[in-house]
Amino acid sequence: MSPESLSPTGADASARSTFGAGSGAPHAATLQDVAREAGVSLATASRVLNGSARKVAGAFRERVERAAEELGYTPNVSAQATARGRSPVIALLVADIADPYFGQIAAGVARGADERGLVVTISITERDQERESRILRALRGQRPQGLILAASRAESGDSGSGNSELEAFERFGGRVVTFGDASGADRNGNGGRSIVIDNAGGAEELGRHMAELGYRTAIGIGAAEGVRTSDDRLNGFARGFASGGGRVERIHRGDFRRESGAVAMTAALAEGVASGTLVFGMSDVVALGAMSAIRAAGREVGTDIAVCGFDDVSASGDVTPALTTVRVPLNEAGYQAFRAVVDDDWAQSDLPVEVVVRASTPGPSGVA
Repeated sequence: MSPESLSPTGADASARSTFGAGSGAPHAATLQDVAREAGVSLATASRVLNGSARKVAGAFRERVERAAEELGYTPNVSAQATARGRSPVIALLVADIADPYFGQIAAGVARGADERGLVVTISITERDQERESRILRALRGQRPQGLILAASRAESGDSGSGNSELEAFERFGGRVVTFGDASGADRNGNGGRSIVIDNAGGAEELGRHMAELGYRTAIGIGAAEGVRTSDDRLNGFARGFASGGGRVERIHRGDFRRESGAVAMTAALAEGVASGTLVFGMSDVVALGAMSAIRAAGREVGTDIAVCGFDDVSASGDVTPALTTVRVPLNEAGYQAFRAVVDDDWAQSDLPVEVVVRASTPGPSGVA
């Protein structure tokens, strides 16, 4: 058998050439490789694989798509972004992906992206301004179509570098959507695109309802002072509770993690917590941590020390006793954030919050 009879032909030959046979240096198939294999011009291959609006004859399209599949070709998103000024990507920044609050928001963003054939990338800021700025700087180089900043930011502290990165992102054609408060003001107070969740109003209604159940003394557990989401919820709860004759006697502060809620509750118990006291965790995750600390101290959640939270994450209805909370449509909030990125004429729809009373707050007498 002659050496020629052993030579690969067709797609096999191209694939072997593409992946560096005999060179020891494999590399990804290029658009030129696909065009060569399909027997078409580079421009035709590009129109088929890079989403051009120009029509390509069916026979040529099939040949290009078949060659791309055989060679394992995938478009170079970075190159597309350079050519078009943006990539088919939506960047989502969250504080903590393990927090179910952000998981539900991410699910809503992903639902919208799937409808448009876009990709969502998720970055974690840990509510660190310096880390956030580094991430924003890196994302600008990737040229995503838009950026959703879902993590609550502190009012105080140096956020200047982060704001500068957001402004630069917008200046070069990207759209930024933040999660804001009920005033609708964005990070600079000038009314940009924000997803508004009525944290203060929902917490105020919860406080009013708890006072109607008969509670008169409460302890708050929140994040560091100056974090907008936490402050809005704590202040709103205190207003609503006071309107019914209740009083928040002290506030313990930490962060948004479950462990922080447990540590804060342990500190409160060490100071003394009377039976019939109500504990408001500024998020369900924090409230669930407080519940674990109450049990660890040999106290009972509900009839001894009542607990309520905010968000209505899935675990809130699964624990025993089930957690009283404020239900927020987080998945829908994420979906609206996506629409705010892609729709030029976007306007936010209502995101109603709702108090959900469960067994963790049966009333001071223990009767629901």
